[in-house]
Amino acid sequence: MSPSASLPSRAWLTVGLLWFVACLNYLDRLILITMRTSVKGEITMTDAQFGLLTTVFLVSYGILGPVGGYLADRFNRSRIVVVSLFAWSAFTWLTGHAHSFEELLIYRALMGISEACYFPAAGKLLMDYHRDRTRSLANGIHLSGVMVGSGLGGLGGWIADRHDWRFVFELFGAIGIVYAVVVWILLRDRPTSEASAAGTTTVAPPITASLGLGASLRTLFTSPAYLFALCFWGLLGVGSWTVIGWLPTYLTERFGLSQGEAGLSAMGYIYSASMVGMLVAGYWADRWSLRHPRARVWVGIIGTSLTVPAILVIAYSPSLPLLFAGLVLYGLARTFPDANMLPILCQIVDRRVLALGFGILNMLAVFVGGASIYAGGAFRDAQVPITAVFTGGAVTMALCVALLWKVRTPASSSSASSPSPS
Repeated sequence: MSPSASLPSRAWLTVGLLWFVACLNYLDRLILITMRTSVKGEITMTDAQFGLLTTVFLVSYGILGPVGGYLADRFNRSRIVVVSLFAWSAFTWLTGHAHSFEELLIYRALMGISEACYFPAAGKLLMDYHRDRTRSLANGIHLSGVMVGSGLGGLGGWIADRHDWRFVFELFGAIGIVYAVVVWILLRDRPTSEASAAGTTTVAPPITASLGLGASLRTLFTSPAYLFALCFWGLLGVGSWTVIGWLPTYLTERFGLSQGEAGLSAMGYIYSASMVGMLVAGYWADRWSLRHPRARVWVGIIGTSLTVPAILVIAYSPSLPLLFAGLVLYGLARTFPDANMLPILCQIVDRRVLALGFGILNMLAVFVGGASIYAGGAFRDAQVPITAVFTGGAVTMALCVALLWKVRTPASSSSASSPSPS
């Protein structure tokens, strides 16, 4: 039987629609930082205030992540996606019409709030449509849109140099608003029952969860597997930001690359390899999981393990070609746990609280990322060698492997697709 034989008719259409939404999600949030000179040239602000624009986005996005997850567990996921996309696109467009720092700050906060609802709803919608045979691949394809959006974020500065920074926000805001209409027309929650290609009737999970907020939180935080997954995800963020945050500086100081060359090299090799890694990890985990219920955990463990030598190669490479090989290995392997984290949650948590559990993971990742960036600056001020920081990142990744090892899945990979007794 082919992996897609028993999928609902809209399963892959849903992946395609959400791929472009995920791309816009990251593109819209990143274009501001690529236009620093243009924005500051017109709206008076200090460097600290410009940094605050990103901070307020991250804080509002992180805090509202669990709220977005709780809503996605209880209400129509496809409509939440549409409302979220329309709202952040409207705030992106309005950012292009801001005339003061205070207006920019408000729009960035509102943008963070509206974007926070997207990933929990989109993730749970994908998991509704895709079961054991295609779950990781669908998630990996969806997240590859994040990689493309991150890479395209650099278009902001390029377009601003040729037109105007306000035009950039207006352009991508308008694209999002128009696309929200397309998504509203085409995207649907999975029907409660549907005839499959094999001629049988499949039953989709109900939209409304029967658990209140308190019961939902107790369900999550009394699960040892979820707590290990949460710790793993947080520590993974520390290790990842240790590498990404320092890499351009390292390439400039160690090999004499210019700022532009260092940035393009660091992100180009990693993001290109990450695109491939998402697809490889998703397909591999889906096929392996048909024979072994812990396959998705094992793929995550293998990928995280490979990041350890990759980081050490990056830190101690005597030549640029060898360092670039390390970047490719890191970018490829780092995506293995990303492609499988949500499918792993499907195995270890009550499906009725899946989106909330994912929203909490997102909140932790955002706060860890912000703290890691600050710590990087502190280490830099203390004259800590970058190679020592990278070595610490490799050790952190090794600890992540031990934490993911502790995540125990049921004997059957599909046993968590039904809710636990109330």
